[in-house]
Formats: sequence, structure tokens, C-alpha cells
Amino acid sequence: MLWQQKSFTEHKDKGTLYIVPTPIGNLEDMTFRAVRVLKEVDMIAAEDTRQTKKLLNYFDIHTPVMSYHEHNKYTSGPQIIERLKEGKSVALVSDAGMPGISDPGHELIVSALKERCTVVPLPGANAALTALVASGLPTDHFYFFGFLERTKKEKKRQLESLKTVRETMVFYEAPHRLKETLAMMYEVFGERRAVICRELTKRFEEFIRGNLSEAVEWAETNEIRGEFCLIIEGAQEVNEEKETWWHSLTLVEHVEYYIKEKRLSTKEAIKQTAKDRNMSKRDVYQKYHNE
Repeated sequence: MLWQQKSFTEHKDKGTLYIVPTPIGNLEDMTFRAVRVLKEVDMIAAEDTRQTKKLLNYFDIHTPVMSYHEHNKYTSGPQIIERLKEGKSVALVSDAGMPGISDPGHELIVSALKERCTVVPLPGANAALTALVASGLPTDHFYFFGFLERTKKEKKRQLESLKTVRETMVFYEAPHRLKETLAMMYEVFGERRAVICRELTKRFEEFIRGNLSEAVEWAETNEIRGEFCLIIEGAQEVNEEKETWWHSLTLVEHVEYYIKEKRLSTKEAIKQTAKDRNMSKRDVYQKYHNE
């Protein structure tokens, strides 16, 4: 049944759930409106109450806070919905950034909508978009994935399903899984442009731009700290005419063609062969030198 919500019309029967983004690092990114809403609501539902109280103290906000996260959502969620049904206003905040993106806030929003409670979103900080616009990769279309599965088997299955996605892809990743994830991306996607975004808006904010092979090498030779956002180039359109000429060649013959006919170095020939066959340079190198 169609339901038309007028966000700024007074609702006397039920309360309002405000979706309030919080800074992903720099507290100066908090908006005036977000501070006002957090001061005016009856309750704040926070993913991490300790982190949220630091924010509230900084802005001199004294609104009561209750915990709402992945491990207590089935008990806290119904309590919040009851408050909304009683006409109370609640602000939903995540640990950092936009609630509902890669966190359990989405389920609370869905529950509130099922009860025909008003849900009002505020614009604000978001790690994915912040990283994307500074990456230098195409932004006209993009594919946000968030966190990959933790197990190697499931992670590889997910990456395989994304292999033909043409849009720029955006991922979140924890520091202790970064090396494995980048290596698997290189294995599955082959050579592509990639940007590692670290500690966005914070003092040690850093962008590492290059190709996936270089990103893998960086992760192997540097200390991994902070939270990461990965921006990966989408699959390139295949030119059928260019693709067919080498089909009758073995991989070794393919490399040798570039060396002899195009006078490329072995390194450049391997790189071009990998690009033609949508393989990683590492795999082409190993097969070329072992066959």
C-alpha cells in the first residue's frame, strides 16, 4: 500500500526516527543540524555508546543514550520501536559515518517503517563517497559493496561474481584482512587501477594510488594500521576484434609475439599478455617461465 511520508509535517501519534551521520574521524565534520537534532531528541540509539559519549561531550549534548548494535539488536530494537510508537523521538547513530551502511541500523529503519513511523535522514559524513571522489577513478557510475565475507572461500566467490562489473567498485576492509583481500583481488581481477584510502579525515589520512599489483606489494612491505576503503577500477569493455587475434596462440607464443613483433621487453610483453587475457601478471610470468 502506498504511503506518503511528509517529513516536516507534525506527527502527533508516533515519534520520529532520525538517521544522524557522525564524523568518520574529524569532529569538525559534524553538521549544525546534526548537533541540534541530537540535543532535541528524547533518546539516542548508538552502536558504540563509549564512542558516542565522546562526541556528545565534545558538543555539550546531554541526551540519554542507549545501546543498539549487532549483538543486542533483537532486544534493543523492539524497545526503540515502542518508544517511537509512544510518540518519542530517537536519533540513530553508528560508530562513525552514515547509519544503515554496513551496520545493523538498516534493520531498525526497516522496523520503524513497518510501524509507519516517520524516518528522517540527515546528510553527512560517509567514508565510501569521501574515498571515491578523491580516488581519481570514474565516479559517474559506481558499485558500493562494503565488507567482503571473512572466509577465503566466500570472499573469492564474491570477487568472482564481481569480475565483470564495469563500474568503479568501493569496498571497506579491516586492517588485519587487507593483505589477503588485495592479493585475492589481484588474483581474481587481474591488473587494474586501485586506490587504498586509509584513515580518512584523520591526522594520518593517506591515499595510495596505483595498480593492484603495486597495492599488493605496498601491503606486503608496509605496516598496516587504521580503517581502509578500497576503490577498484571496473572491468574494461572487451573489444571483440582485438580479443580474437591471439586465441590460437599459446600463452608462451602470445608473449613471444610481443617480444619479437612489437619489440617489447619481456616485462612489458608479459604485462600486455596479462591485459589481453584478463589474467594477473604474476600468473602469466610463472606460466611463461615454466613452460
